[in-house]
Amino acid sequence: MDKSPRPSPANSRLAQQPTSYYAASICEVTRVAEILAVGEALERALALLQGGDVVAIPTETVYGLAGDATNGIGVARIFEAKGRPRFNPLIAHVADMAMAERIAVFDPLSRKLAQAFWPGPLTLVLPQRPGNGIHPLVTAGLDTIALRMPRGFGGDLIAKLGRPLAAPSANSSGKISATTAQAVMADLGDSIRLVVDGGATPVGLESTIVKAEGERLRLLRPGGVAAEDIEAVVGAELLRGHKAGIEAPGMLASHYAPGAAVRLNAGNVEEGEALLAFGDRRAEGWRRAVASLNLSVSGDLREAASNLFAYMQELDRSGARTIAVETIPFDGLGEAINDRLSRAAAPRDNIQPTP
Repeated sequence: MDKSPRPSPANSRLAQQPTSYYAASICEVTRVAEILAVGEALERALALLQGGDVVAIPTETVYGLAGDATNGIGVARIFEAKGRPRFNPLIAHVADMAMAERIAVFDPLSRKLAQAFWPGPLTLVLPQRPGNGIHPLVTAGLDTIALRMPRGFGGDLIAKLGRPLAAPSANSSGKISATTAQAVMADLGDSIRLVVDGGATPVGLESTIVKAEGERLRLLRPGGVAAEDIEAVVGAELLRGHKAGIEAPGMLASHYAPGAAVRLNAGNVEEGEALLAFGDRRAEGWRRAVASLNLSVSGDLREAASNLFAYMQELDRSGARTIAVETIPFDGLGEAINDRLSRAAAPRDNIQPTP
């Protein structure tokens, strides 16, 4: 690993010609991550993105590993840093509706959702507009694209760049999503150049993903916008389940996984296990846990969602071979929490899309 001093924004290393990597258009650059606060990071992040590099940025959901969605080198570096399977598509993030309209074709139902929830933690899967300039790696060969409009620093950065950003969660593929800059550093600090520190992310779960199918909407991934809130806007119940194959990001069966095994709906705690608790009633034998954290003592699902990934990471560091998870209700954001937990508990060699 490179032990050279951390580069400064003025460092000339960005202008160096790096050695060839695994394809003619992709180059290997020595990366030594630095952390900059959001108020100091915009120009530095912009320079890296314009140079075909990647930047870890805060969003309202989780931290994202961002690259220019129109630049094949930048997009390839996202896959490289994450170790992400090439058949798993990425979400493209936009600054405004004008940018979104240049990329995708909106049906009336999707437009209504964009007006209600953008900017925010909702991703829409839409038909691609021909000639939109999005690199094929972003969509994994699909004729649709997943679009989201983030708040805060991400939106400002995209507007300044003038192009959409592809930005999956800033963590190694299949591992726990990062909700703090420090978690990004611990995982990807040796693989990227810059982490923008915006503090802990307020939502703490990835975005909800939906797709219009005629006059109905299908929920492809529960997330930061509760299904009930979407149903209230469209006046109809969301369809559940999906076709065979991957239609959108985050649909791998095994995903968001810690190093420890995960045991769900635990009514008891076995010797040597860590406990991920919820609410004010404990699983039998909870005092045996080598470590214990409560997602929300009061049973608040929004608080639980914001704590989920950080607490899983902390329990994973306890050395326990298994994390026992108490039962969490499915209403509201509980659906998204249980989705992430079920993927974390899936067999680790299962990289097929969920049925």
